[in-house]
Amino acid sequence: MTTSDPSENKTSEKTHFGFQDVPVEEKAGMVRGVFDSVAENYDLMNDLMSAGVHRLWKTAMIDWLAPRPGQHLLDVAGGTGDIAFRFLDRVKGEGQVTVLDINHAMLSVGQDRALDQGRLSGLQWVNGDAMNLPLGDKSVDAYTIAFGIRNVTDIPQALREARRVLKPGGRFLCLEFSEVTLPGLKEFYDFYSFKILPKIGGAVANDEASYQYLAESIRKFPEAETFRDMIVEAGMGQAKFRRLSGGIAALHSAWRI
Repeated sequence: MTTSDPSENKTSEKTHFGFQDVPVEEKAGMVRGVFDSVAENYDLMNDLMSAGVHRLWKTAMIDWLAPRPGQHLLDVAGGTGDIAFRFLDRVKGEGQVTVLDINHAMLSVGQDRALDQGRLSGLQWVNGDAMNLPLGDKSVDAYTIAFGIRNVTDIPQALREARRVLKPGGRFLCLEFSEVTLPGLKEFYDFYSFKILPKIGGAVANDEASYQYLAESIRKFPEAETFRDMIVEAGMGQAKFRRLSGGIAALHSAWRI
């Protein structure tokens, strides 16, 4: 009588990669490949996906955060430095930002930008995973993540990690593409996202597949009310959200009580 290895008969748990179902253990590497590809054109990618409005949304995120001098911000999936630089400008350099990204290429872009802008202090660049943050409990005043959480394999785990590292009274803010709610806009946005955007990505960045994934990943992300409930389930309080530009994006806020 022979005994088989149970792992040989175990069906790998699945998750989504855009509209594809893929093994959970493979998603992170596939997402990393997308962002390796788009890192040098990341601003262009967001400009194409938001008609340039992402810059205003990021400013709105900092406005709602209302940072104060002396605070320590953790910006997750923030490799290019967009949120970190806005934060430091708002506190006039009197603060600290830990910029964490799972993707080396994105971090390299941000570090190069920081040097080009003469930003030599207040920034720490960390290669790490949103689902397993390399920071201590109750160690940061604020946690931000902009256009990154939809790419995380286990979003509830990432939200629990956000709560873990926030100090009591610390602020959580998430900016993410969402479900269009403005009548008439959804049909146009769907047509643009699936028919036009990948073609532009192919022409401009020679990478149609990555832009197709990014459009699909937006449609797989929970709508705003559901994501708010997920934040509450992770243990954070006073969760609320604001829809931006007819629902193309949503800005979620919560606190560690």
